[in-house]
Amino acid sequence: MDLNQELSIDASRQSADLKNKIFSYIDNVVIKQGSLLIKADLVQVITDPKTGDKTYIAKGKPATFKQTLEDGKPINLQANEIKYEPSLNTVTISGNALLKQDGSEVSGSKITYNSVTEYVNAESNKNDKVKTVIQPKEKKPNVSQGNK
Repeated sequence: MDLNQELSIDASRQSADLKNKIFSYIDNVVIKQGSLLIKADLVQVITDPKTGDKTYIAKGKPATFKQTLEDGKPINLQANEIKYEPSLNTVTISGNALLKQDGSEVSGSKITYNSVTEYVNAESNKNDKVKTVIQPKEKKPNVSQGNK
């Protein structure tokens, strides 16, 4: 599982608010942990002082989140903002939100995804609708027996 693996963060710049436990990574940010890959223009890592749980807030045009699930299938998320809460197994994307998996996609103004339950909740603002595009399963070629 990705959460048990080493986490690396690369960025052009970094700053820290040590008192409030907020670390900011700026420009060309790449976060890797196992199969997890986040790319963004800005990532803030906020540590809850009581629990030690971390929340990652990534921003970009777009910011992207990729991960290979337990079944081996990749999931790709992109949005203006990605909020990743590993302790809750939750990713919330907002602003031009797009989820792609297995050739199908869901888009809306806000999408919440739980990586353990694989539950997706998509919302739209008043002027837009949630859009889902589902690709058909590939047909297996017919093997004809020929005429007898």
